[in-house]
Amino acid sequence: MNKNMNSKKPLRIFLGDLTYDTIVLSTDSMPTNIGYIAAYSKKKFGSDVNITLFKYISDLEKTILENPPDILALSNYAWNYRISLEMFRIFKQMNPNGLTIFGGPNLPLDMDSQTKFLKENPEFDVYIPLEGEVGFSNVLEKVLNFNSRENLKKQISEETIDGCILRKPNNDFQYSPTPIRTKDLDDIPSPYLNGMMDKFFDGKLSPALQTNRGCPFLCTYCVDGNSAVNEVNKFSFDRVCSELYYIAKHVPETTKSMLISDLNFGMMPRDLEICDYIAKLQKEFDYPKQIHATTGKNSKERIIESIKRLNGALRLWMSVQSMDNDVLTNIKRQNISLEHTMALIPVIKEAKLRTMSEVILGLPGETFQSHIETIRKLVKSKIDFIVVYTCMMLNGAEMNTPAERAKWEFKTKFRIIPRDFVKLRNGKMIMEIEEVIVGSNTLSFDEYVELRLLAFSMYVTNAGIVYDPLLKFLREKNIDVFELISNSYSVTENASEKIKNLFETYREATINELWDSPEDIIENYQNEDEYQKLLDDKDGINIMRHYNALVIAELMGDWTEHILKTGYDILKKNNLLSPEIEEQYKAISEYCKSISHNPLGRDRMNTNPEYLFEYDIISWLNSVSGKPLKDFKNDSPKKIVFQLSDEQFKFIEDKLDIFGDTTEGKSQVIKRSSMDLLWRKPIMSGGFFNYS
Repeated sequence: MNKNMNSKKPLRIFLGDLTYDTIVLSTDSMPTNIGYIAAYSKKKFGSDVNITLFKYISDLEKTILENPPDILALSNYAWNYRISLEMFRIFKQMNPNGLTIFGGPNLPLDMDSQTKFLKENPEFDVYIPLEGEVGFSNVLEKVLNFNSRENLKKQISEETIDGCILRKPNNDFQYSPTPIRTKDLDDIPSPYLNGMMDKFFDGKLSPALQTNRGCPFLCTYCVDGNSAVNEVNKFSFDRVCSELYYIAKHVPETTKSMLISDLNFGMMPRDLEICDYIAKLQKEFDYPKQIHATTGKNSKERIIESIKRLNGALRLWMSVQSMDNDVLTNIKRQNISLEHTMALIPVIKEAKLRTMSEVILGLPGETFQSHIETIRKLVKSKIDFIVVYTCMMLNGAEMNTPAERAKWEFKTKFRIIPRDFVKLRNGKMIMEIEEVIVGSNTLSFDEYVELRLLAFSMYVTNAGIVYDPLLKFLREKNIDVFELISNSYSVTENASEKIKNLFETYREATINELWDSPEDIIENYQNEDEYQKLLDDKDGINIMRHYNALVIAELMGDWTEHILKTGYDILKKNNLLSPEIEEQYKAISEYCKSISHNPLGRDRMNTNPEYLFEYDIISWLNSVSGKPLKDFKNDSPKKIVFQLSDEQFKFIEDKLDIFGDTTEGKSQVIKRSSMDLLWRKPIMSGGFFNYS
């Protein structure tokens, strides 16, 4: 406790890590990051500080207007940067003498760009890069020693503060030495165990937890590919277990998921022990059902074992990004063993685990053909789900520096970050904007658009479970499954009008979501009619997820017919059709249609397809013998009914209640639903088949 402050009122501090919730929640994890900062500050200063945490924009705006604090400190991420600046402006109007503190990874890496960023954003007085606990507490210590709380902005700028960048009255800056990282993370009290996170167990937010900080990799497109965070520091095992138990005991019944925010979960040796403890909690509390985490890039055998121990709650994300060695060298991923990762795919399949991979479109040196080959190789390796992201230019990433921009001649456009917009009480419309790569000296804009169409077709078709029988059957006939995905969007003359219109509107949306500058976007949506388009899910959406949700919710029958017709035409082109093949294909078609029937409709529990099957498709799908479908013919036709379980229904209903029964809301539900929970299950003789 500071002796100079005994006679003063506690320093009032608002800490916020804001999320948009105009349509649906933009980020639905608890603000544990600011919880750590608050817990560390309370440990140091006790009753001298009064700290309130905020997640929702409307709560913070209302409280600032009613009773502004002495200090407003906000997180700076790509998805809440502009709303944080606006909250600073509102705060300064209410308390001109108050202190504003900004912190987080969304800060340019090179000094020239960083200086430009600081000068162009006068709304904050202090910036804290990297980890915030020590730097923030150093600021509080200075403030608590001031004789007066008048004009904190001027007082704070007079001396350097370790771990901070300070704005001087002339808009110049004082830099401290190297940003501070905490080596002994247990020195930071738990915001869960001290009750600071209790108010966020509201049924809307999912608990978030760190077991370690840092990343040993140097990927140039990532804000964590920085040598400053190369060392990995850990919270103690006992601390992690205590937090996990607290979370499981306090989480509402409707909350099924949690986030582990480690940058490479499952890669560290002790992660297996953490998984064992989570498995115990699953037995005691039936939680968590889902764990969202970025799995490690190396040590895949350990990661696979981690996943096995978590009862299907965690999925393996194989973040390959590209299969081209030159591209991988360009983004400094040489210390990530791609060959080792790909060699493990059969091992993963044998363990009956689903495989998922990320690919980034627009990386330096990538060509149309190299991207096509990446997709082709991943599809050939039988990865169940492949998602392609457009490359973002992130502040704090090496790729977003003048040198890298010039080297690769990046062509960029701007778009609204999906769902990140709001109309404030003052009538001002605020939205977050991202800069994305849509071309380079090796990739044209037209090629970018074409590859986005390919990505969409693959996103819907190669999604596991629904089309598993079709994909396996084509592979049995030595058909390259990539041809199915490619032809599904490039050969559409015989498709239904709904499918033709789907691809055309997707192409238009891909082009029309892009703007030349952030200023153009901001000016456009200050208009009430244009802003209404955001509210109506016409603009400001994740194109890929939105149209995928549209297909699943409204066009699944049409899409499945289209994909099955495309597969049939490929068999016909290769002279592989016969009466026996026709019979098998009919069975596969009925199975695919039934699995995917009406997964999100309000009447979904009462619309259960049933068919007589000549072939035991379930046993064939589960077989690793390599025997063809013809060897699984039933002695007599077997009736199978395709139903959703009560658990599936309740899970989806709970998510729809949170995110809304709109196309955009459904896109969020789908994003947060495992494949097993979304699609129907085949039932025969009164029991569910295990087809996973």
